[in-house]
Amino acid sequence: MPDLKNLKKQAKLIVGWHRERYYPVAAQIRELMPRFRNKPDTEILAASFKLSDAQEMVARQHGFESWRALQAGVSSASHKVTPWPSKATIVAAEPQLLVTDIKRSCEFFREKLGFSLVFSYGDPPYYAQVARDAAHLNLRGVRGRVIQATARDSEELLSASMTVATAAEIKLLFLEFQSAGVAFHQRLKKQPWGAKNFVVKDPDGNLLLFAGPAN
Repeated sequence: MPDLKNLKKQAKLIVGWHRERYYPVAAQIRELMPRFRNKPDTEILAASFKLSDAQEMVARQHGFESWRALQAGVSSASHKVTPWPSKATIVAAEPQLLVTDIKRSCEFFREKLGFSLVFSYGDPPYYAQVARDAAHLNLRGVRGRVIQATARDSEELLSASMTVATAAEIKLLFLEFQSAGVAFHQRLKKQPWGAKNFVVKDPDGNLLLFAGPAN
């Protein structure tokens, strides 16, 4: 757990971001602070947001109900000796897809692929994240196509790979997407290396691989 000094700095930084109308912090406030649930970014950034609010937000980030509870938790943890890790462990990866229309892409992932919208930044939006189960994809708005479509298709240049645990699940996923009218670059296929996979093409031509065991 970080020490109290760093947590106080974090709270002050959040207040500064809110004061500067920094859009990414609005999504964090909406997620962590109950009184801002279901409110748009513009309304959150226009609302009163004090240091005490930011401290409560930091506390919630660390699993505490209030800043006072967090202070007590930090005090208790400071008496425990935590061994220094022998190596750093990467716990997640988030592929970034380049898209020309954030709104269109979010609708595609929600309506066709069963993802949910985690956040959307900007007005109009220029960055967003969608998720389904443990898979998180970041969507970055760009002007025009960055990769030549013919080269991407012929070379099968994948933008992201996602896996399921069983052969039954990869078939179920393929049938789910098929019934939703998804465009496939490659239909469900058994590969020589013992996997079954298929490739979906998003509205910008990004190739998304979904894979699972063959048996």
